[in-house]
Amino acid sequence: MHLQWMHACRFLIHNKRKTRALRRRSAYRDRATMSRDSSSGYQAAREREDAQVSLVLTWLSLAAILCLLGIGSKAWHSGHSTHALILWFFILPIVVNMVWFAFSGNRDIQKAGLLVTVSVLFTYLIASGGEGNTGPLWFYVFPPLLFFLTSLKTGTMILLLVYLIALIVFQFPELPFVFAEYESDFKVRFFATLTFESIFCFVLEASRLKARNELLDLALTHEHAAKTDELTGLSNRRDMLNRLSGEFSRYQRSGHHFSIVLIDLDLFKTINDQFGHNTGDAVLMQFAELVQTVIRQTDIAARWGGEEFLLLLPDTSLLPALKLAERLRSEVAGNSFRFQGQDLPVTMSAGVCSIAQVNSIDSMLRQADLQLYSAKGAGRNRIAPRVRSQATATHSESNT
Repeated sequence: MHLQWMHACRFLIHNKRKTRALRRRSAYRDRATMSRDSSSGYQAAREREDAQVSLVLTWLSLAAILCLLGIGSKAWHSGHSTHALILWFFILPIVVNMVWFAFSGNRDIQKAGLLVTVSVLFTYLIASGGEGNTGPLWFYVFPPLLFFLTSLKTGTMILLLVYLIALIVFQFPELPFVFAEYESDFKVRFFATLTFESIFCFVLEASRLKARNELLDLALTHEHAAKTDELTGLSNRRDMLNRLSGEFSRYQRSGHHFSIVLIDLDLFKTINDQFGHNTGDAVLMQFAELVQTVIRQTDIAARWGGEEFLLLLPDTSLLPALKLAERLRSEVAGNSFRFQGQDLPVTMSAGVCSIAQVNSIDSMLRQADLQLYSAKGAGRNRIAPRVRSQATATHSESNT
């Protein structure tokens, strides 16, 4: 009976450790995915592309205004005054769209406004025939503009809808809004050439989007490699220095305090010497996963060098930083670090510093380093500076 009870206890302990490990890995993957989704490389690339599209649309709008002015003037002098006035009328929504974008900067409205105006204009040209039934010829401008302004799926759906409108106009010239009648030969050639152009534009746009996405993925890979520690997946020293600089600038602007925690794994060299460097690497990776489960989403963890890690805690004063560091220390001390079936003794010491104690990033790092050495000098497996509750907790652990 006693033996069965021991087996049951071991089974429960094993399952508990396995569940905790799975939770840590899941949290680590979630944070990595969020980091990719919010990558500054992707955001900057999308912002540049949107800005370029807006610039192109501005120039296209100006070109459309000049073209409508010219064609309308020609129609006016040819005696087609109604047609000329309608063409000049279409200048108004284009100008309104440009002015609205200049004041609001809303690129979605700029795209939609120009797209609706052009769609109505081309529908009028097909229904009226323009001058000498040449109105449908202007429709060849529509497919490349449509795929440029929208996605492939949306562009295809809109294009099919306009195809349907053109088919209705061609097949039912007796409708009240249709003022032109086209020969059968013209209809066949128009739809054949327009279909070829639409397919060609679709293929070109799909190829462009594929090449763009591949370049963005490549840029993201390089950006990630430049900012990430290869072994642990945490931020590297360069990225952490940039984040510290940004957080210090935010503190200078708005007074938001922040703290750092400099961590060193105790007697890590002994683990490397006794069990091998592969074991040491496994400990570093397991520790990195554990850190990700303890810190907040807004906190940043970095491998500072070797077995040293640095935590950046935004909007955190000294006491909350000490509590978080103590909670991490307790988790590390109670965690089972294993590699190839071997239990590994892992503890950590840490030095904590708040920006309120210093006046620069260098001073902050030096102060945290001094506190770390103080913690190691006091016996390791502890946090410095120490508070009473922290000292009591460490003392009770050592007695246990």
